[in-house]
Amino acid sequence: MNFTPVPDYHMHTPRCNHATGSVRDYADAAIACGLKEIGMSDHSPMPGGFDKAWRMDRSELNAYLNEIEQTRDALSDQLTVRVGLEADFHPGTEAYVEAMIAAHNWDYVIGSVHYIGDWGFDNPDCIHLWDDWKNDDAYCAYFELVMQSAQSGLFDIIGHPDLIKKFGHRADEHSSRIKSSEESMLQAVLKSGAALEISSAGLRKPVGEIYPHNRIVQRAAELGIPFAFGSDAHSPVEVGYGMDTCLNILESFGVKEIASFKQRNMTMLALTHA
Repeated sequence: MNFTPVPDYHMHTPRCNHATGSVRDYADAAIACGLKEIGMSDHSPMPGGFDKAWRMDRSELNAYLNEIEQTRDALSDQLTVRVGLEADFHPGTEAYVEAMIAAHNWDYVIGSVHYIGDWGFDNPDCIHLWDDWKNDDAYCAYFELVMQSAQSGLFDIIGHPDLIKKFGHRADEHSSRIKSSEESMLQAVLKSGAALEISSAGLRKPVGEIYPHNRIVQRAAELGIPFAFGSDAHSPVEVGYGMDTCLNILESFGVKEIASFKQRNMTMLALTHA
């Protein structure tokens, strides 16, 4: 690894129904690859059966918290383990999410958009619905929702900020409309004070590149938006995946710090070479 490892704040447990490994397994994997800090951030419960097959049930939340806290306490002399959550932004559910966040002591909450209306655009089972959309329209609708997620003030990190490209569907990056949508999203993130996630997960997906695109990283860096790293690990072998790739990109755009969180307070850590 070219860089001193930074916190990896995006990883899941089997409670989301599409991940493997216990919290201890993720922690052990982090220690093995030299990380000093991680955070668990499984998919949060949502109201009304929303996206039920891909997330925790509300009845599992206490067990999730207990497992993280037990692992954190057991490994306190080897690894810092933060208590996090990945909560969806989906218009109409804000009050539920706000109450759920307020009911527990989180170190951070990632806000992510996985749906445009009732279309789970990153779900392989729904990929055929791209046929009903023009790519630019889908991108603009997506960025509008990410902008709203930042404006909600609910989240500490804005997750995988151009997830819409997951399967390789591309917008016209030269379009003034797309540029305007990206800029509006980034201005909302800046105003919110949240960090923008730089995620290696896209390297493992059909799109084959990090989230977000380099031009978004560059503009966010120009604006002074802080970044947080996430591997979006759904298996312990993915912990820390692609960290150097992401940090090299940040450094190339003049970023010198990465965000860390404790009790929903952000502290910036210097990026240093190992």
